[in-house]
Formats: sequence, structure tokens, C-alpha cells
Amino acid sequence: MTAVQELRKLAILGNHLPRQCGIATFTTDLGDAIAAERPALDSFVVAMNDAGRRHAYDERVRFEIDELDLAAYRRAADFLNVNTVDVLSVQHEYGIFGGKAGGHVLTLLRELRMPIVTTLHTILAEPNPLQREVMDELTRLSERVVVMSAHGAQLLHAVHGVPQEKIDLIPHGIATLPDGATKDQVGVLGKRVILTFGLLSPDKGIEHVIDAMPAILARFPDAIYIVLGATHPHVVERHGETYRLGLEARAHRLGVDASIIFHDRFVSPAELAEFLAAADIYVTPYLNLEQITSGTLAYAVGSGRAVISTPYRYAQELLADERGLLVPRADAPAIAREVIGLFAEPARADAMRARAAAYGTAMRWPAVAAAHLASLTRARDDHAERRRTSFQARTLAARPVELPALDFAHVRLLTDDTGMLQHGDYSVPRYAEGYCLDDNARALLLMTLVEDAGAGDCQLVRRLASRYAAFVAHAFDHATGRFRNFMSYARRWTEAVGSEDSHGRAVWALGTVVGRSWDPGRHSLGGKLFHAALPAVGGFSSPRAWAYALLGIAEYQRSFQGDRFVEEVQQQLAQRLLELFQRASSSDWPWFEDRVTYCNARLAQAMLVSGDRLANEEMSAVGVRALAWLVGVQCSDDSYFVPIGSDGFYRRGDVKAPFDQQPVEACGMVSACLDARQITGDVRWAHDARRAFDWFLGQNQLQLPLYDAATGGCRDGLHADRVNQNQGAESTLSFLLALTEMRAADRIGARRLSIVRGA
Repeated sequence: MTAVQELRKLAILGNHLPRQCGIATFTTDLGDAIAAERPALDSFVVAMNDAGRRHAYDERVRFEIDELDLAAYRRAADFLNVNTVDVLSVQHEYGIFGGKAGGHVLTLLRELRMPIVTTLHTILAEPNPLQREVMDELTRLSERVVVMSAHGAQLLHAVHGVPQEKIDLIPHGIATLPDGATKDQVGVLGKRVILTFGLLSPDKGIEHVIDAMPAILARFPDAIYIVLGATHPHVVERHGETYRLGLEARAHRLGVDASIIFHDRFVSPAELAEFLAAADIYVTPYLNLEQITSGTLAYAVGSGRAVISTPYRYAQELLADERGLLVPRADAPAIAREVIGLFAEPARADAMRARAAAYGTAMRWPAVAAAHLASLTRARDDHAERRRTSFQARTLAARPVELPALDFAHVRLLTDDTGMLQHGDYSVPRYAEGYCLDDNARALLLMTLVEDAGAGDCQLVRRLASRYAAFVAHAFDHATGRFRNFMSYARRWTEAVGSEDSHGRAVWALGTVVGRSWDPGRHSLGGKLFHAALPAVGGFSSPRAWAYALLGIAEYQRSFQGDRFVEEVQQQLAQRLLELFQRASSSDWPWFEDRVTYCNARLAQAMLVSGDRLANEEMSAVGVRALAWLVGVQCSDDSYFVPIGSDGFYRRGDVKAPFDQQPVEACGMVSACLDARQITGDVRWAHDARRAFDWFLGQNQLQLPLYDAATGGCRDGLHADRVNQNQGAESTLSFLLALTEMRAADRIGARRLSIVRGA
């Protein structure tokens, strides 16, 4: 029995047909080829689903993951471990996994007991810091890494330091063309056929082939250009069919529309083979010259087509030795010249086709499947010799505690076409009190953090974030430089100037938009409003307004470190907060005021974060001391989080008000402790954050949950004998903000643990 036959169970992680994308086609073809090569091998697929969508998979798909659902990645890891899979084959492309730079997949891979072989469909010459971080850990977790081109192997070694002996070069697989396929089968009998196929997106450069068509038709009137493939789903999601419609309009304007066919659909492998068999010339006019693989080009070359391509990385390698022709990027006259030359010299075209077909022998799926099986088997054997860790049952202490899923159902219910309503009667929105800037700023902050984390339905997040940004923008009075806070349900402002706290909270949200939003429109609007609103904060007397603005400044500096005016305001406000502490504090009362009231942790958090940004050790020490004291003050003898009650608060020398406990206090404590963990490196703060978060889930003095999983809302507070059943905006947003930050910290903690283990 050979080593290959000893593989008993294989899992493949990636997209799968009928999902419409190149990775889905590759994963499906690879699975089919492996099944044909080793029928006794039990192989199945863990399929990635795009957010909110399900597909009618065949029986090979045994587990599905919503790309944005972090908990689903952990469930998939458990599924693979329990099913005693010998080895996992990962089909990696940044865009098919959730999280920043597709980082959610690492959550799955860190928890696996079997070896991992990762096939890389994209390797970037200049990855951004997040992409580099994800790829570095992905390759560290992988026993072996598969690339499809020699240049890809060089990049992987040079950019990410992956040892050459860990890399396997296996070409992109291709199918065998059907015998007897004719142009008549695809409706182009008697035509000279130029073909481009694949999912359409603006970087494909198809417009330059259309621009070449007048010159081609002037010499060969029977030429026809077929563009085969649907618009990429992500392009449709963001831009609709603008690119395709623009191409069609271009063809009409140039008068070549009678010689161009658009097949706007995702074709089956069998149908694709028919079109390839009918093609005389295949063109890939791609604009991205760094592209290191292309399934469409592999199919064309391996199928023995005459190919013309722009000189992207993969094309240079695949079309070397006269297997095809290269033309400059975005050069329609060069495309026309080479097409005309091949049509005019059929012997030269036939020789090119023969060289391509000979090269394609090693690219046929049987040979490629055998190479993948060899790589998978070697990974299994190497892993058996040096297991990274011996398996033990994962106790609760040894794995991250599960967190609820992000559910925006109640947020959507509270949001109308104006913004977010303030209050609810039970889970029903209450119109009477209308809207306020405070809650819409909180909501904008939440959506920006969710967007930055790559979590949630991106269309919903974009829509809601824009709605809240519009409310914040409308609340700003440019004449006074101040925000208004309260608006009636009739859309009338009920005050000329809002509170200092609401103004500070809006600055915080806007700074976060500047620092974290991916949306250029919101980013630009946020920056404009941030700069317009910041000067007024200098005249405020509210310490909490100072704190909110300082948190916003720290977020703003993620994008614009070195803004002199912003740094001056930061120094001024942080110094005021420090002096407030120095005047009010004592050895047994290390606090900023004589009373502990509301949103308390934000004062210590702003001091700590500002000290870190300004490299001011005194400020940092004050932030740590004040937060540690507040943690102790708000912890019961039996280790529950007990926020200072709003029914009396806590005056120096007096007793603490035990109730009414507010969700906003738990949210602030979670956020402050997580920042303390990040800045100080002390793991105790993570435990304090978790205790505060668990208050929402029923780990409190009444053992009653504040979070309502049925609605996605959060109840408005904890009384002495019950929870407040109303689910308003402040409480719901407080829970979701805390949850979003906990989930982000969970990912960071798991990454730290992976590095420490040397995985």
C-alpha cells in the first residue's frame, strides 16, 4: 500500500459551486479530480458562504460557514477535529473569508489538530500591514503551502519568509476539451472567434479589446468577440452592472456592437469547454500586472488556444517560450496588431497552439490532483513526526469563551429614515421622545467599529452608518460650531444648543470614522465635521465631554498622526483631566471628582489612552490607578460586576447606590479594560473586561440577563428586584459596542496565543 493510499479522510475548505466565482470552480474541480484519482479516499468540502446567502450544494459539502460569523469558524474546527480528518486543504483568497484581510479563517485553523496545506490563489508583492499579518500567520499554521507559479513561490519566500522547502509548485488544473466541439454549438459558425471569459470587473481591461475591434474588423470583417461570464458578485453588490453597461455603450459608440457578444451568465465547466474549443484566439487584457495566477489563462493555454495577454506576472510565466503573445497594458492598437497577425498567419497560430497544448499536458486535472495528493500526504507524514501539540480535550479554561453573534434586528427596528429613535416601550419603538444626537453618535461609532472589524452584513452596515452620519451632520450648526441634541418625532430641533457631553460624544464618533471607516464618503464627511466641531470642546467644563473628545482624537490619529492643531487640543484636554484628578484624588479616593456618577470608566480610559498617545507616563499611571480603583469599587464580594447605581450614584464618604445599574456603565468598563490590556500588556484587564461583559448575560446580582437574544435588544437597566423591560437605543447600543470590542479582543488574544505556541 502506497503512502498516498494511506490517506483516509480529506477536507477541503473554500468556495464551492454553485457559488459563482473562480475559487468555487477550482475547489469543485479539485474535489472531482481527487475523487477520480483516489476513489477510496473520503473527501468532503467545508464551504464558505457569502454573507447572508445559502447555496444548493451537492452532497460533497458537509459543513457551511457564513463568512462573517466568527462562531461558525470555531464550530467548523470542532467538526473537523471530531471527524478525525487526516489533513485539511485550504483554498485561500483574502476576499472569501470574513474579518479584516480575511483574518477570521485563522480562528478556525488555530484550533485544528490535523495538518494544513494551504493553496494560495493570491500573493501580494506589497501587502498592507493587515494582509501581511494574516498571511504570515496563515503560512506559519500551514504544514505546506501550494503556489501555482514560480514567481508566486519567489514572492512567498521574499515577502513572507516562507522556506523554499515548505513550498510546493503545482500548476492550476484544467479540464480536457470535448471531442468534436464546433463553432456551430455556440452559435458562431463561420466566424473568427476572439474569446475572453471569467467574472467581469473593471480591472479586466475588456474595454481595450473593444477599442481594438474597429481595426480588426477592417481587415477581418468576419471576426467576432465573445465576452463570456457574469459580473463578479462583489462588483454587482457595490456598483451594480455599471462596468458591463459601459462596455456595451462603448461597443455601440464605436460601431462594433454587431461583432460583440456578451454572455451574461456564470457558465458550467462543460459549457466553458465548448466555448474554448470554438475560440480561435483567447485574450486576457488584465490591467493588474501583479496578478500571480489566473484560472482563465490556465484553461486557455492548457487547452491549446492561441493566446494574447497583457504581461501580468502569471502570463509572463505561462506564455514564455512562444506559447503566447504579450502586449502592453491598456494598449488597444497592440491588441489589434497581434490579433490581425495571428488571423493572417494561420501556420504561426497553429504552432503556438501546439506549444501551448504540449505545455498543458502537466496541467490536466489528473496530474494536478496527483500532485496535490502527494503534497497532502507529505504534510500528514511530517505532521505525524512532530505534532505541534498533543491533543487534549479543550476545557473552558483552554479556549476562548463563546460570545453572542452580532444581531442588528433591534437596531434596525429603532432606526427609521431620519435616524435612531431614543426609546422603546418594551421592544417597540417609542415615537414620543423622538431622536437625539447622543444615540445616533453611538450608533455611528458602532457601525464604524463593525465595518473596521469586517463583521456584519456589509450592505446593512453601510446603509445604517450613512443614516447615522447624516443625522450627526444635520445636528451640527455651522454658525455656532455646536451640535444640537434633541429632535422631536416631527423632525424639529427642540433646543438651539445641545449638551457638552453630546457634543463630545459626536466628536468621538467622527474621529472614529476618520480613523477606521473604509468608505471614502463617510471618511471625508467625518473629517470635515471633526475639524469643525473640535474647537468648541476647548471651552467646555464637562470632564466627560473632554474624555469623549480625547477618545475621538486617539481614533482620528489612526489616520492622521501629526496633525498639529489636533495634538494641541489633545494636550490641553488631557492636561485638564490630569489636573482634575490631582485636585480631587486622595490615597483612598483615586478619582477625578468627589462623586462617581455616570459613564465613569470613560474618564480613566481617556486618561490612559491619551497618556499612551502623548508618551506621558504620569497620565498613563493615573489612568491605570483610577481604572483599577473603579474596578474594585464596582465588584461584589462574590465577584460580580456591580456598576454604580444611577439612583444616587456614589459620593465620597457615603454608601454606593446599588441600583439602578445601567448598560452604559458595563459598556464603558469593557472598553476601558480592553484598552488597558492592549496598552499595559497585563492580562488581568481582559478578565475584568469579561466580568463586566458577563453582566449583560445574567452574571449579575439578580442572575437576570439584560441582553434579549430574541429581539437583539438590551433591556434598559437592572433594578433592585427586576430588569427594566424597555429596550432603548442607549442600552442596546451599549451592549453591541461592548460585544464588538470583545469580539475584536478575542481575535487579538487568539493571535497572541498562536504566536506564543509557535504554531
